[in-house]
Amino acid sequence: MIKGKKITLIGGGGFIGHNLALALNGLGAEVDIIDSLQVNNLYAFGSASREIPHRDLYLKIINQRLDLLRHNNILLHLQDARDYHALSRILSDINPDVVIHLAAVSHANKSNKDPYSTFDHSLRTLENALDASRMTVKHFIYFSSSMVYGHFDGESVTEETICNPLGIYGALKYSGEKLVIAYHQVFNLPYTIIRPSALYGERCVSRRVGQIFLENAVQGKNVTVHGDGSDKLDFTYIQDLIQGVVKVIEHPNSLNQIFNITYGQGREIREMAELVKEHFPKIEVEYLAKDSLTPDRGTLSVEKAKRLIGYDPQYNLEKGYREYIDWYKQLMNYHHAH
Repeated sequence: MIKGKKITLIGGGGFIGHNLALALNGLGAEVDIIDSLQVNNLYAFGSASREIPHRDLYLKIINQRLDLLRHNNILLHLQDARDYHALSRILSDINPDVVIHLAAVSHANKSNKDPYSTFDHSLRTLENALDASRMTVKHFIYFSSSMVYGHFDGESVTEETICNPLGIYGALKYSGEKLVIAYHQVFNLPYTIIRPSALYGERCVSRRVGQIFLENAVQGKNVTVHGDGSDKLDFTYIQDLIQGVVKVIEHPNSLNQIFNITYGQGREIREMAELVKEHFPKIEVEYLAKDSLTPDRGTLSVEKAKRLIGYDPQYNLEKGYREYIDWYKQLMNYHHAH
């Protein structure tokens, strides 16, 4: 189903995008990436204009991504998706069957501090991508977020749960969903909206919780948890997310649907911290005040994705996080040796 399909990833140079591009390429798709490498990427970390913690390490990780894309002959078009005409020109040259829109500021805290830039890199890029896709693309896939739900009402949410996002990041992600649905209503552009949650995995520099825990632990620093550690997140390993996206592309049942693509089980943040302690016994876990704009979350039900497209997540926290920890240890050994 994927072999020979032309698939373009806008914002595909990021953590999710490059992993997804490698997987789709491995399945025989013709993969193109459009990315400016500005947002949380090579140019942001390479800039001398501001102090960046772990700059050398992050640049090494990003260069690993770019090397992997190059070795697999995945074309990277260096282009800012905020430029409508340039983006349209590239998309019309590629003429993709599937467009996957990932371009966004991928961090809620950054979004709340810099709303203008977040709007520009999230909603402006999406509007350009939709407009350039509306006449020819057969399937437009939009990456939303678990943050669209806001505070979870009870232990879990389904795709039918009413969304009530908190803060700039969640509001823009939800606006994006509405825009995608509107393009379907007006231009009949087939879409799928994906809501991931608490992702972790190889070559992430997004400073998500699982990554920050490991960074601190490797350096012998304490692991800090915001809140009392009982807050639950539906931690999702990158390989499960990729499997979900592959199913979305392969399965006609995915068209014009919204899916939670997560592991499907909320876990307490302190459980992740304890897993880190197993590997780094000397570190301590510190508990700090929780940010008021962090919603109370839990499980994202994946029953709909299981039922309609055969999604079958494989990596619980114990299995997936161990894979990530092993990769991180190898990376740090290599980093210190060079």
